[in-house]
Amino acid sequence: MSIWRSIVAVMAFLLLTLNGAEAQPKKLTYLDVKALTQKAADLLASQGLEAAEKAFLQDGEFKFAEIYINVIDLQGNWVIYPPKPENKGRSILSFTDEDGVHLGEDILRVGKSGQGWTEYRWRNPSTGNVQPKLTFVIRVPNQDYIVYAGLYK
Repeated sequence: MSIWRSIVAVMAFLLLTLNGAEAQPKKLTYLDVKALTQKAADLLASQGLEAAEKAFLQDGEFKFAEIYINVIDLQGNWVIYPPKPENKGRSILSFTDEDGVHLGEDILRVGKSGQGWTEYRWRNPSTGNVQPKLTFVIRVPNQDYIVYAGLYK
């Protein structure tokens, strides 16, 4: 009987270990956010705004935890904003962070130049705290849209 108890104990240990590992979400890196933003821009370019909006607004690959894909037009107006879809059409140009950084202007400037990073402090929807955030910005090729996503430090 003791062999069976040993087998059951090992199985229980493995089951708990594996379940615990699956419960821990992967910690994203800045390269992950850059790749996700590029994938979102590619989806928008290939499938259009309607398909992209559906994908970006639902929980899943492009929206999870405090990660979400934003889309603005070349005038700096939100086209897709997952935390508050009702803000569609609102300008981001007047947005400043806690330190006075004109993050809306920075995002638009970087997007118009092609792609790159911006850094500012913003309220993390997961914690409610203002935290440093690094955001990757990319202009969708041959379209008047800029896609961006950020990662809190």
